[in-house]
Amino acid sequence: MRMNARSLPLSLCGLALSASLAQAEALPMPEGPVVLTISGAISETNVEETAQFDIAMLKELEARDVETKTIWTEGSHVFTGISLSTLLEHVGAEEGTIRATAINDYTVEIPTSDGIEDGPIVAYEMDGNAMSRREKGPLWVLYPYDANAEYRTEVIYSRSIWQLDRMEIVEE
Repeated sequence: MRMNARSLPLSLCGLALSASLAQAEALPMPEGPVVLTISGAISETNVEETAQFDIAMLKELEARDVETKTIWTEGSHVFTGISLSTLLEHVGAEEGTIRATAINDYTVEIPTSDGIEDGPIVAYEMDGNAMSRREKGPLWVLYPYDANAEYRTEVIYSRSIWQLDRMEIVEE
């Protein structure tokens, strides 16, 4: 394609718009303490080859409430967090396995197929309050146990990792 003097400004304008849109879609940099780092088979990153999130960044994503009882807490509670499916989509993770790791290096494997609508959330609040480490925070992979009997199994309970701080997406 040949450019002339009239098409050059339009081409430059289009290039600038494309660059601007790409930059707007990129993950922002965390401004506060990083509470979650996602690595592995992801397409959206912000720090080297990882997607790092502070709590404010997670709260900017669409939140979901899950009211449920757990085997680790007394009574029913309302947990607020980001849907696992939304989080995976946000970082461009597709099929595979999530190696979820807690602050104490405890690791579990969660299939990305668990990330479905009305499935688990990465909770950051319980009853409207941030969760301390003592309360299994700051992040807890939590399934809606009361909503579906299939979520009340040893396998699912084993995937319900608290004090989560790292996820690695591994392609199969």
